[in-house]
Amino acid sequence: MGSGGSPSPPEQLTGRIAAAPNALLDEYVLGPQFVYEAAHLVPAYVAVERALAAEARRIGALPADQADAVDAALASIDPDDLQPHRGGNFSDMAFAIEQAVQQRLSVPAPLWHVDRSRNDLQATAQRWYGRERIRTTAGLLLRVAGGLLDRAGQHLDDPMPGQTHLQAAQVISPGFVLSAFAAELLDSQRRLRAAYREVDLCPLGAGAMAGSELPWDRSRLAAALGFSGPVPHALSAVASRGWVLAAAGALSDLGVVVSRFVTDLMAWSSGAYQWMSLPDELAGISSAMPQKKNFPVLERIRGRSGHLTAGYLDVAVGQRNTSYTNLVEVSKEASASLPQLWWNAESMLLLLDLVIRQLEFDTAAMRRACDDDFLGGFALANGLALQFGLPWRTAQVVAGKYIVACLESGQRGPDVELLRGLIHAHRDSGGGAAAEPSTADVLELLRQTRDTDAALAAKITAGGTSPASMWALLNELDRDRTEAVRWWDRAAPSAGGAR
Repeated sequence: MGSGGSPSPPEQLTGRIAAAPNALLDEYVLGPQFVYEAAHLVPAYVAVERALAAEARRIGALPADQADAVDAALASIDPDDLQPHRGGNFSDMAFAIEQAVQQRLSVPAPLWHVDRSRNDLQATAQRWYGRERIRTTAGLLLRVAGGLLDRAGQHLDDPMPGQTHLQAAQVISPGFVLSAFAAELLDSQRRLRAAYREVDLCPLGAGAMAGSELPWDRSRLAAALGFSGPVPHALSAVASRGWVLAAAGALSDLGVVVSRFVTDLMAWSSGAYQWMSLPDELAGISSAMPQKKNFPVLERIRGRSGHLTAGYLDVAVGQRNTSYTNLVEVSKEASASLPQLWWNAESMLLLLDLVIRQLEFDTAAMRRACDDDFLGGFALANGLALQFGLPWRTAQVVAGKYIVACLESGQRGPDVELLRGLIHAHRDSGGGAAAEPSTADVLELLRQTRDTDAALAAKITAGGTSPASMWALLNELDRDRTEAVRWWDRAAPSAGGAR
């Protein structure tokens, strides 16, 4: 928090006011902001100041020896050297750095900071921080996608019931579901990439809001700091926090997708299904019911995903109905929850990656669930239409009546006579069949539609459940992921800022 001490009077910073900030204002606003920036933004502030000193030297605004001295002073600053002082630096990080440099100079540099504003300085530091966090999150997201693709490849041949409307519908595989989630995460990565392109523009040189009076080369400054270019419009450079909305929105979308996938994992690992489990180190116990093995890590992941949408709402509501100019309400208050938002996203992805790499499927239980249900109804209707010539809607009626009759009678094996009778009763409906199917043909159709492995292999279109289709898709998704990893590697600035 800001201290009450004042190493120099406020008049040394401004001629407009003569009093230090109110102690309460300092305790609850200025001091916490200083602590936040000390933890997250000091390297960015220093890099920006060094780039500006070099540019001031180039355009002749700062003599070479003074520019070199300022640069050396900036390079020597450690975040621990910077402390808030309510009277001395208004508990403001930009002023604290300015004073730290001045204290290190043996000869004053009176024109340092001429034609300068905190507005574009702070906006640039915030974007620097945003770039790093977006890149970190994207890397974790791609790691999770890689784990999903690895696990999907291990379970393409293992049948399990797929559901629509929460009812068993068709035979799928764990690999089919895991690969779908991997594809969703790659889409989420593309949304983060769009946010990164937006944040990767540099506000520096825009001044307070209307531009600067000296010929600062904004493209040169952007390149020196590793940005892809300058924000074109001076007002947008300091007024807009669209990149915050874009990044938070991408994380909110990611959280929604993660919550849906984890909901399925929670169902599969529940006592009702028991298709999936986690090792003991990822399990929890009941304090009262010793027979239970709980998986609260899944609840943590899903719960944390909800914080991402809450974080986006916090950002959006904080910016809403504000004037389009530089405002601390937008630049600081509306972005105050960003560190927690990033932490929630990154911890969620780390936990999710751990779960995916260690989850265990009970393939025998999933197969039994397929064998015990009538999941071949769609294939039966297809066969009645394609092999026996029944109109499609009539085939649906016949297949439905056959399944209902089997369920009511408890018949689990093929009932050839039942199906032949239904075909005969409906063969003249809507055009009819060309001929009565033979007993052997009906038996073969029923066997095919109750064959769990055949059902898995039957969906042969691109993206379908057949192992061949799935392998083709996994290879495509892996290529997408590899391309994404390379893109983020190319986008990353070097340690000094520039690419």
